[in-house]
Amino acid sequence: MQRLMVVEMSKIIIPVLNKAGEVAEEIDLPRVFTTPFRPDVIKRAVIAAQSHRFQPQGRDPMAGKRTTAPDHNLQTGHGIARIPRIRDGRRAAFIVGVVGGHVAFPPRAEKDIRKRMNKKEKRLAILSGIAATANREAVSKRGHVVESLKMLPLVVEDAVQELQRTREMKDFLTKVGVWQDVLRASKTNTRPGKGKMRGRREKKRKGPLIVVAEDLGISKAAGNLPGVDVVEVKNLNAELLAPGAHPGRLTIWTRSAMSALDDLFGGAIKE
Repeated sequence: MQRLMVVEMSKIIIPVLNKAGEVAEEIDLPRVFTTPFRPDVIKRAVIAAQSHRFQPQGRDPMAGKRTTAPDHNLQTGHGIARIPRIRDGRRAAFIVGVVGGHVAFPPRAEKDIRKRMNKKEKRLAILSGIAATANREAVSKRGHVVESLKMLPLVVEDAVQELQRTREMKDFLTKVGVWQDVLRASKTNTRPGKGKMRGRREKKRKGPLIVVAEDLGISKAAGNLPGVDVVEVKNLNAELLAPGAHPGRLTIWTRSAMSALDDLFGGAIKE
């Protein structure tokens, strides 16, 4: 039986930036960031979360069956196939494969389309998603602009949580070197196919994720910035950390949120 263990590692020191983008202090990197990279588990967790938002759909059980054909028992000797035909006529109906017939195996509204996941697997997906935010290769592979960042993860002072205006948020993101990624996320592409006619004409991108310990107005400040999400550390999930099941989202952590990681999620991983 596998047991959980805490992986001992040499302490990694990371800088904490202030709103001006300058180093204010240094802290130890939490043990959560030693979690192994498991994109397979992350993908399962994201799909499971998305499945709970699917709208059930199905066909009318009587579709294609409202006809007199089943009541008309055609016998032999007519020189035609003995399939259900409408009364006082020769047109086939009711069965599968004919005009006006029903579908063989249509979608059923009562089908359970929600996918479930074990708690420990879901927790592992969140831990792995958190660790991927410190992997420069994974973050760059997602398409984020990280050339101006000296180190990941990006940690800032708690004063950022009190930002109230979009102008203040723009100045802060510019000084810490993330504004170019916000501009990248603001660009949209026209979706190929018929989705253009179904209310989703443009494909939108995801920008940086800001993780705070307490929302003191920062969500309002970032509300008008495309692709920027703000979440309290206790509400983290795999879909926020890996949109579209692609791990490595560019993430900004406040100091208190970073300190709360080990208390909330722990640093234990499988042996």
